[in-house]
Amino acid sequence: MNYKNYPMVSRVVFGRGSFNQLGDIISPKRKNIKAPFIFLVDDVFKGNSWLTSRIPIAYNDQLLYISAEEEPKTSQVDELVEQIILSHKDRPSGIIGIGGGTILDLAKAVAILLTNEGEAKNYQGWDLVKMPAIYHVGVPTISGTGAEVSRTTVLTGPDKKLGINSDYTPFDQVILDPELAKDVPKNQWFYTGMDCYIHCIESLNGTYLNAFSQSYGEKAYQLCLEIFVEDNLTEEESQDKLMMASWHGGMSIAYSQVGVAHAMSYGLSYLLGTKHGIGNCIVFDHLEEFYPDGVKLFKQMKQKHNIKLPQGLCDNLSDEEFDIMIDVALSLEPLWINAVGKNWKQIITRDKLKGLYQKM
Repeated sequence: MNYKNYPMVSRVVFGRGSFNQLGDIISPKRKNIKAPFIFLVDDVFKGNSWLTSRIPIAYNDQLLYISAEEEPKTSQVDELVEQIILSHKDRPSGIIGIGGGTILDLAKAVAILLTNEGEAKNYQGWDLVKMPAIYHVGVPTISGTGAEVSRTTVLTGPDKKLGINSDYTPFDQVILDPELAKDVPKNQWFYTGMDCYIHCIESLNGTYLNAFSQSYGEKAYQLCLEIFVEDNLTEEESQDKLMMASWHGGMSIAYSQVGVAHAMSYGLSYLLGTKHGIGNCIVFDHLEEFYPDGVKLFKQMKQKHNIKLPQGLCDNLSDEEFDIMIDVALSLEPLWINAVGKNWKQIITRDKLKGLYQKM
């Protein structure tokens, strides 16, 4: 048996207001005054001086505002890398991503592509990255995706939606400041939080489950219950606990895998551009067959927080469009093995997936 030797985030700071330490943390990593830090910041913070005035820009550092309206694309990574290379003579000292899962995934991918030749699409898959990424820091401003801790960066490419899964993907440093999540709209808070909850359900019910992933998954699951079911927390406690749930949920899949909801939501996202969190919710709502208890509780949480999921996404799709989504979903073999076992191809037929998609 050959056990996987996984990297983890080597340094992490947690605490309300810890974002103020970013400058002190990154300054020893500056190679020289010509080698800039590049800050990739979610453009929802444009004009929000409460956050932007605290970004420690010096010398010829560059701040790039990036829209998270769409899921991150390989072409977007390539454009950012080119823009950075053309704007600076020296290779950057580091990449700092400040935002949700989309921005964090872009930061990880850009850090990799600055040291690995070619296009981002060439690295979609498992362990294709050969050279270590440049120093990169993640600062999540919303909790749930686990992007701050995972060894993947999920990208939509020209012909598939698949992560750059590698030992060089994880951040070198993460700053977990729950205060940064204070202005997240309620729907988004729910969808992204449910991404974490679904990570737990898929990990804890999967064939890859082991004591490592179980210990993290159970903790994240328990925190999700406190936040979304029991609901007797102050807003600050809820923010703190959801940030830790996200971290533990991300860790629980580091040594196992996700499952049916993620595989199928990749299909939705690839064809329709559905955002990851809401896509997971739309799919998970119909997965009683695979996760009966998890789906039952999800429906209760949805009702409790008065969340109405979009309906009829797949109503007017052609057979060709269904086939595109099904192809993307079926390409994620490790997810299906985790969800249903090694003989998954006998159980997960194209017709079965089409029937599920037609309900959405």
